[in-house]
Amino acid sequence: MASSKRPNILFVMADDHAAKAISAYGAGINNTPHLDRLAKEGMLFNHCYVTNSICTPSRAAILTGQHNHVNDVMTLDSAINSRLPNVAKSMRTGGYATAMYGKWHMGEGRAHEPSGFDDWAVIPGQGEYWDPAFITKAGMANHPGYATDIITDLSLDFIKKNRQENPDKPFFVMCQHKAPHRSWECDDKHKELYKDPIRLPDTFTDDYKNRARAAKVAKMRVSDDLTYYDLGLVQPDGGSKHGLGEKMTNTWFFTDRKIKAPEDITKFKLIDKEDGTVFTFQSHTELTEFKFQRYMQRYLRTIQSIDDNMGRMLQYLEDEGLADNTVVIYTSDQGFFLGEHGWFDKRFMYEESFQMPFLIKYPNLIKPGSVCNDIVCNVDFAPTFLDLAGLRVPSYMQGVTFKSLLQGTTPEGWQQVAYHRYWMHNDMVHGCYAHYGIRNKRYKLIYWYNDGLGIEGTGPADDHKEWELFDCQEDPLELFNCHSEPKYADVVKEMTELLEDKMADIGDVPVHFGHWAASEGVGPQIGAGSGEVKY
Repeated sequence: MASSKRPNILFVMADDHAAKAISAYGAGINNTPHLDRLAKEGMLFNHCYVTNSICTPSRAAILTGQHNHVNDVMTLDSAINSRLPNVAKSMRTGGYATAMYGKWHMGEGRAHEPSGFDDWAVIPGQGEYWDPAFITKAGMANHPGYATDIITDLSLDFIKKNRQENPDKPFFVMCQHKAPHRSWECDDKHKELYKDPIRLPDTFTDDYKNRARAAKVAKMRVSDDLTYYDLGLVQPDGGSKHGLGEKMTNTWFFTDRKIKAPEDITKFKLIDKEDGTVFTFQSHTELTEFKFQRYMQRYLRTIQSIDDNMGRMLQYLEDEGLADNTVVIYTSDQGFFLGEHGWFDKRFMYEESFQMPFLIKYPNLIKPGSVCNDIVCNVDFAPTFLDLAGLRVPSYMQGVTFKSLLQGTTPEGWQQVAYHRYWMHNDMVHGCYAHYGIRNKRYKLIYWYNDGLGIEGTGPADDHKEWELFDCQEDPLELFNCHSEPKYADVVKEMTELLEDKMADIGDVPVHFGHWAASEGVGPQIGAGSGEVKY
């Protein structure tokens, strides 16, 4: 029997957690029993998408229910305005105890601190895995230990305190982990996990043919762009004669260098930073596959702590009799490449980066073992939280509640489309072109409009504005751009019109040459209802 009492909402979000790295999604690369419980006892979403596949904009979209051109948080350098309305403010006004712990990453300083929360403690910037500092209402606070454990502790402590002081007051808690973000530093107890080789993805050796140029020029390759620091290896002194690559001095990650081997690979060695193990190689292919295995080990080990702590949270809710009337959600701020197309990282509208994992458990509403194949987006989270809480969804939110999907009903005319836009922000580190596009249940249309401005090795003379169309049913690996194929002409027209309608609906416009405002007569000009793109 459904309870008339308003539910608690526990929102747990990781950073860069690919759906394939949750065993409930069936990829078979790791084991996450506690996350899997959310799917077994609730619902798993197969088509949850991010509107901008990068940390800061995604977090802003989740908090405000708005697309990034509206909340003005479009890049990693953006900072949210604390005066903006957001879901936490609505929840608090509606009678909820609200809290935020963990990764914030939407600016620092009083003008950009979390607002709408009764309590909060957030890591500055990307934060540290070990002994992290936190920004709090009272100032800086240091916490010894491992970040994932500490963020969970803070979240549970707030819930316990609220239960003691306001036993009838529902809570809305956003528990936002740093893991599994780069540089993938695991808890000591997980260092021996995942030592068996992981199968290479089918597209690991992708040659990027039959695609837009953006795929080829991106600097996110496992083979070339991982660093000594990323993989926990000793970086040797010296320059190119010692096999060192370019120094990444312009990135917020680290200043360590990429691992570039000499032509004679037999003279090259790598050394484990912790135990001194020496690795040698007989071919460059062997080195690349070593990097992949090392990357995956480190990445998956950090996820194990997330799974452990999800188990702690679920156990607490059961012990306190809160499980039936608490909505528990697990997601990530976007997807992540786990060697697909030879990449790590995110940013692109290609599926592995575009898809967010989304698991939700709420026994009073959701049938156990449910699977949803309808399309939802991160801008839809905030309206759904409010709807579940029985609160008004404010008109400023562009997202749509999907409460009916949780009940197993797809409303007539449901928005089976997902819009994505990645703004160029002089990304010399990753070399990712700006783009926007639309996906429905079968097709994906992407427009790459970036002129290369600010990306090393490119420039105005090297413009590549291109369209891609993928048939996600016939080509789920997204290897063949069929935009120019005659048999897809009607699909191109249909998807272009769909893109035009969505952009008009949310108030977004084409951008030319990386500027921040649309210019009449430049960029893709889509005639109303025509489906014809003019330049």
